[in-house]
Amino acid sequence: MEEVNRVTARGVEPPAPRYGAGALADLPSSVLASLGVPDAPNVLDLPALPRACVLLVDGLGWEQLKAHPDEAPYLNAMRGRPITSGFPATTVTSLGSLGTGAPPGAHGLLGLQVAVPGTGRLLNCLLWNEEDADPETFQPVPTVYERAAADGVEASYVSLRQYRGTALSRATARGARYVSAESLGQLVGRIELALRRGDRSYVTAYHADLDATGHRFGVDSHDWRHQLRFVDVLVQQIAAVLPPGSALYVTADHGMVDPTERVDVDTVPELREGVALLGGDARARYVYSEPGAHADVLAAWTALLGDRAWVVPREQAAEHGWFGPVGDGMLERVGDVVAVPHTDLAIVASEREPWLEQMVGMHGSLVPAEQLVPLLTTSRP
Repeated sequence: MEEVNRVTARGVEPPAPRYGAGALADLPSSVLASLGVPDAPNVLDLPALPRACVLLVDGLGWEQLKAHPDEAPYLNAMRGRPITSGFPATTVTSLGSLGTGAPPGAHGLLGLQVAVPGTGRLLNCLLWNEEDADPETFQPVPTVYERAAADGVEASYVSLRQYRGTALSRATARGARYVSAESLGQLVGRIELALRRGDRSYVTAYHADLDATGHRFGVDSHDWRHQLRFVDVLVQQIAAVLPPGSALYVTADHGMVDPTERVDVDTVPELREGVALLGGDARARYVYSEPGAHADVLAAWTALLGDRAWVVPREQAAEHGWFGPVGDGMLERVGDVVAVPHTDLAIVASEREPWLEQMVGMHGSLVPAEQLVPLLTTSRP
């Protein structure tokens, strides 16, 4: 992981996520390959077994996990290594990669808030309004669950009932049998039952509480550390009920940091001038300029933030591989200017996004603390 751990400083190009060589997007296709699904590259060299569970713990960054061996002894004792989440390092983008096996530039879920081309509006991919975009066409890549089912693999997705049938679930988990689980104990039980279905089974489970705790209290809080203890017990309990012929893979969608410096776009005239829409979020900003204002917006954002953030045109971000290979029409969803803090900085907008003001923990950037996530494994042959 030398590329990912280079010192970040002004003038140093940030490392692109390791698409095709050790990124979250490589995990689903590797799982398919391990289950015997044809034409699926096993990039991560996973062992052949008929049953696999991928547990995504929202917000469980590699650096945060390794910094807390006492709170997570079981997780820290598991076999594993870090992989990169993808850019932006945020939930909707990573769920897109986990659900399709494709990098963000292909599946098009390129951040929390992205433009719907030709509409002049932003789409919040967590609070998805289907009048703005149909989830099954806005995310056009076939899911790994559809591919698994086509080859006779029982595909299940286990998570909270509130996510069943949402636009984001339809974009990222279509083709899977959705199984609701409202408690940690129920999550363990539903995973065990789903793994026992059919001759081959592929189960993805999503757990959100660690991320929610980090956003509210920060990853440097007692609350976050106590929540990590519950995650450690959860994983141990899942491992204990694995049926024969099963592998468990524990990963995450992003890490997290607690920025203490904030720049409020809504109170800085130079950052508002010429800006039509402000997308992304605090650690991965998309700036959509008004017609004819692109050069001025880029210059202003670079002058004010360029010593604390990578500020580049979207074309440069794409050329440097931040999104992986980009599909037709996908780059138009990204802001004309991309601003990615590499210091202790959050780019907020108090008027447009008052909810963001309440957050302590944040994520999205290309720095290791947000970009690196674990790939941990245990199995029962």
